[in-house]
Amino acid sequence: MAKNKLETMWILAFTLLSIITFLEGRSTQYVTCGSVLKLMNVDYKVRLHSHDVKYGTGSGQQSVTGTDVQEDVNSHWVIKAETGKHCVRGEPIKCGDIIRLQHLATSKNLHSHHFSSPLSGNQEISAYGDDKADKNNGSGFIAENSGWPLIRSQLTSDRKYLSATSRTYGRPINGQSEIVGVNSPGANHVYWQAMEGLFIHPSDFNPKQQMLHEPHTEL
Repeated sequence: MAKNKLETMWILAFTLLSIITFLEGRSTQYVTCGSVLKLMNVDYKVRLHSHDVKYGTGSGQQSVTGTDVQEDVNSHWVIKAETGKHCVRGEPIKCGDIIRLQHLATSKNLHSHHFSSPLSGNQEISAYGDDKADKNNGSGFIAENSGWPLIRSQLTSDRKYLSATSRTYGRPINGQSEIVGVNSPGANHVYWQAMEGLFIHPSDFNPKQQMLHEPHTEL
């Protein structure tokens, strides 16, 4: 019960900060620790998404897909420190930092391991574990080019890049895009843009000194 109250307080705090951001017309220039946001693949325009639907092959874990539905609440991810470590809320995520992306609705971590993805045969991306998950289980991502608003993430376990493909699933997740890990950025679709969300400001951030270029605030 106490945990639920604490989570509710944080949600209210996030909402208040978002309202302030919207009214002031300002935002930070970095992705920050503790923020809750949606990530959109720059090329395919789909948002990183998950839900309580398991893969029918491979790991059998919670599937991760891309959706073109902007309003879907299952596309929110929390920016956290790598498992076993702590980052200060509002602290900018720097290039080279190891982060964890935790699915807000199910509390599972964005994860990868050596299974082939269902449609293209790349590396499967799933949602797995919790706050106590082993730091070596493939849930860590190295943040690259994390200056607002673009992110390129690389898996710490095997240096795969988070990517989307043009292939889409049938039932029960009809029309949602396949999300995979790929060997190199090259011609692959590995850039993600921070979009709608609840953004935590650094403690020393002065909203009157920086203009809002992105993101859109979602309340």
